[in-house]
Amino acid sequence: MNRETVPYQCNTLEELALELRRFADQRNWEPFHTPKNLASALIVEAAELLEHFQWLTQEQSRNLAPATKAEVAHEIADVLIYLTRLADQLGIDMLAAASEKMGLNARKYPPAAEAGQ
Repeated sequence: MNRETVPYQCNTLEELALELRRFADQRNWEPFHTPKNLASALIVEAAELLEHFQWLTQEQSRNLAPATKAEVAHEIADVLIYLTRLADQLGIDMLAAASEKMGLNARKYPPAAEAGQ
């Protein structure tokens, strides 16, 4: 796919945040994109993502039909979009926050070999 068929092709979280900001500005959605509203929308989209897996076995969840996988991809995109807007509104660098959290988790949950020592 190229930019002609996919007009919003972003390669970094920063590019995505800028495109989403521009998209919202063009539609005058900024007043509605408060942290509270974005967090609420994020939860709704996460629930829509979960709905695709609700009654599947572990194996079925790993082997989705192509049409279902495409729907799941769109729900993942919705989650990413709202999460990116929320982080942008709050001035949070998601990659820096994720790196910090991974470091905290690494200390809290050491590898199994170290945990048994």
